[in-house]
Amino acid sequence: MAKTTSAEITSLLQAWSHGDAAALDRLTVVLHEELRDMAHRYMRHERPGHTLQTTALVNETYLRLVDVKGLDWHDRVHFLAVCAQVMRRILVDAARKRASAKRGGKLARVEHSTAVDFEQLPAAGSDRAAELCALDDALNTMAQMDSRRAQVIELRFFGGLSVEETAQVLKVSPQTVMRDWRIARAWLARELRR
Repeated sequence: MAKTTSAEITSLLQAWSHGDAAALDRLTVVLHEELRDMAHRYMRHERPGHTLQTTALVNETYLRLVDVKGLDWHDRVHFLAVCAQVMRRILVDAARKRASAKRGGKLARVEHSTAVDFEQLPAAGSDRAAELCALDDALNTMAQMDSRRAQVIELRFFGGLSVEETAQVLKVSPQTVMRDWRIARAWLARELRR
């Protein structure tokens, strides 16, 4: 398969935003490996034995994006930035659900006649869900104080975008991205130690 240029990807994104479903099918093929790499970076931070796999995370991201209407896609980097946000939401939602189940929240929804599926229960003593929830809460707090710095963390750490790609998405200089990256990481480290 020939390498797809950035201009072709932008054209496909714009066609999709104007209702061309075939453009999304083509994008799925063109950007699949890049999204798998992004999902793999996210999954690296998950607990061992997590039931959601890299491919499933990519597929769930596509399913959530299919319903997006009226978004004017700018280019490949903009698309990847949105995908990074969607993947983060999927994993945080799953972590909150696991944490709720760990505290007995899942028990209220189980019928007495239903057999318990031990494969779906969170691992005993697993704190990864709590850590991911704490990180999400800290990022949300940071976003209220300085949304750009929170976006820098999300795009670089979770999305795996380079300094230059992050600067392009946020429409700032690479130096600003690096300064925000250093300050935001220090702030997050302090918050998460509390």
